[in-house]
Amino acid sequence: MTDQADYQTIRIEKKGEADWLTFNRPDQMNTINLTMALELNDYFGRLYHDGSVRVVVMQGSGRSFCAGLDIKERHDGSDEAMPFGGGFGFQGLLADVYIKMRRCPQVIVSLVHGPACGGGFAFALASDIRIAGESARMNAAFIKIGLTSCDMGVSYFLPRLIGASLAAELMMTGDFIHAPRALATGLVSRVVPDDQLPSVGEEFVEKLLAASPIGLRMTKEGLAMAIDAPSLEAAMAIENRNQLMSSRSEDFGEGMRAFLEKRKPVYKNR
Repeated sequence: MTDQADYQTIRIEKKGEADWLTFNRPDQMNTINLTMALELNDYFGRLYHDGSVRVVVMQGSGRSFCAGLDIKERHDGSDEAMPFGGGFGFQGLLADVYIKMRRCPQVIVSLVHGPACGGGFAFALASDIRIAGESARMNAAFIKIGLTSCDMGVSYFLPRLIGASLAAELMMTGDFIHAPRALATGLVSRVVPDDQLPSVGEEFVEKLLAASPIGLRMTKEGLAMAIDAPSLEAAMAIENRNQLMSSRSEDFGEGMRAFLEKRKPVYKNR
């Protein structure tokens, strides 16, 4: 496990119960290399059991969110020799980051500006909430270099967010979807001037942290399971289970009292 202060390609700034994760390779447009894949795996891997963090805000430094894979950089040794990634070398290592993003109980908010391509596009898709700057442009860049666009969870996330037809268009052509169309299709929930992204991120953090810890965590979990639920009954079974667990917490009582007393609740996460 790496000390977060030693990360080279990402920067973690802690603001209370929110982590602000910044892709920090501005001179390379925050492209993904082996070090970044390792550091993101370390960061999201430890989050699952970290109750001190409830929200993660992802953003990019410089001119882009994340322009995808750094195809110019070569690392020493072969992918097949790496002792991780489920036997798939770098491919499996990077893919595991997106799985860990979805498994962690923290809400992930992406503030997207400039290019978000390939694996960078997938970072935005794997988030819970996507806010776009006016400069945002996203694409499934894999197909532009002779690969399939079914990579890094894009074939799972994208059709669930915008529907099969538009997902097929974007994945088969590699065309960019710019901020206005991303908003119109529901890919992002808001478009703001680039310089307002940090303040909008702070606004979302404040709103998310106003929920009880168990309520926020189980809403992320329940929503993810409901999207894949085979039936209404299956979705309701998860809802009933999560609601019963939430209602037995001390924070539920505090939330009810605060509502009746017209004050801000003081949650204790128990």
